[in-house]
Amino acid sequence: MRMQSLLLLYVLVSVPAAPAAAAQARGDVKPTRDIKVISSAGARALADACTAWAEQNNTIVAMAILDWGGNLIESHAMEGAAANAIDTALLKAQSALRWRRPTSETNRVVRSGENLAPTFMNDFPQPGALPIVLNGQVIGAMGVSSGDGEKCAQAAIDAVFKGQATVTGR
Repeated sequence: MRMQSLLLLYVLVSVPAAPAAAAQARGDVKPTRDIKVISSAGARALADACTAWAEQNNTIVAMAILDWGGNLIESHAMEGAAANAIDTALLKAQSALRWRRPTSETNRVVRSGENLAPTFMNDFPQPGALPIVLNGQVIGAMGVSSGDGEKCAQAAIDAVFKGQATVTGR
């Protein structure tokens, strides 16, 4: 028993310092970081752009736009949207934000059995939502309650962010 304790002590002492600890030792620690935030006007512009796309494609959608922390910034349902449409859009957006990937991709990994975690983590891995990534940082997500929800969200993200935002957060 004593030998195991000594071995554990040796392992703990001989493990190199973590990168953060090494940076702290050098004085290179950044105690804060800048976080981009989707503005209210930006969220409204996303909703308007998605609505315009839906009108052009003769479909009725509802949408939810979340900030990086999962807070609802904007939601909108077009006239004629189903009663559960905003709830569906919100659940999709939350799933895209948590997994940092399009919900169609999460749906694929759940259906294939590759990763079942979303099914027991109360996520909604149904296609229709995209994370919004700017300069490698996930700044929010947009969920759309429609079979073509990801196309609508992508069109909106492209229109508002002028091609500077992506939907891959990993």
